[in-house]
Amino acid sequence: MSCSMNGPALYELSSAPASWRIALPHTVAAVPVARALVRTALAELEYGADCDTAELLTAELVANAVEHTTGEAPIELVVELMPSGCQVEVHDTDPAPPGDLTRPAGGPPDPWQEHGRGLLLIRALSSSCGHRPTESGKAVWFRLPAVPEQRRPSA
Repeated sequence: MSCSMNGPALYELSSAPASWRIALPHTVAAVPVARALVRTALAELEYGADCDTAELLTAELVANAVEHTTGEAPIELVVELMPSGCQVEVHDTDPAPPGDLTRPAGGPPDPWQEHGRGLLLIRALSSSCGHRPTESGKAVWFRLPAVPEQRRPSA
């Protein structure tokens, strides 16, 4: 694809946030697809956020959405790239807020319990996280800061 762009437009393009939006099937098959999409999207970032953490947290959000919402409606993954890092949102059709994403539960969680660890991981590893109502249900999101190149592990 050859297309010439003038300087200012190119500059505006690189400083504006890029947004990726994709509908995923309401099945566990959505999890590896979501991970791959996030990895691909973050490759676009000059100051890449931590890809492994982003993949892990995205997988948790998508798996949560598949497990805790009913129906066949697709889940939507939105990845927004900003100069300061990235924000990942997972939209589903259930308006009920996710368990204890933004506030600790009554007691300390059982570390051996299979369920409920995902939201703890998201709280612990993201720079911020939360949820908001949408027209069709809710969006659960997390943010990761950009990692300067010199601090990234060498491949």
